[in-house]
Amino acid sequence: MVAGRWEVLDATAFSDFPVIEETGSTFLENARLKAVGISRLVDGWVMADDSGLEVDALAGAPGVWSSSFGGEEGNHAKNNTRLLRDMTGITARQARFRCILVLAKEGVAQADFCGTVEGRLTDAPQGTEGFGYDPLFVPDGYTQTFAELGSAVKNRLSHRARALAQAISWLEGHREN
Repeated sequence: MVAGRWEVLDATAFSDFPVIEETGSTFLENARLKAVGISRLVDGWVMADDSGLEVDALAGAPGVWSSSFGGEEGNHAKNNTRLLRDMTGITARQARFRCILVLAKEGVAQADFCGTVEGRLTDAPQGTEGFGYDPLFVPDGYTQTFAELGSAVKNRLSHRARALAQAISWLEGHREN
């Protein structure tokens, strides 16, 4: 989405970067921690996000703890198993993926953007593509999960794509910086 507009490097290009602990209780707090922390170390803009799944019937859980919901950080199978267990017997299955993206420069957050995609949860995993909760999430207007729709469709609809589109628009208006 930014090809040809800016030079983009991800954190893996900088082996000496510290790990920024996500100690916030909201997506915005965690995204700010990461963007501001790294922007103190580089010359230029830093973009960081935090994102996850919010389930209405679970009062917004797993939310900011999406990647560790099953008890082990980054274990998608355990996260999905716990989510399905917690949703047993619940027919109201509305959920959304939310992404908060923060732009920072010289140690100061400059702007933040929110992207969401609404949908519903299935009763069992469906599909093999993607990661995380993709096999359980059907976006509104579709009958297949993100894991069945594939990356091209997901990347067009996703919460991250929506937040990034806002950030690109903002950056286009601030090209002098």
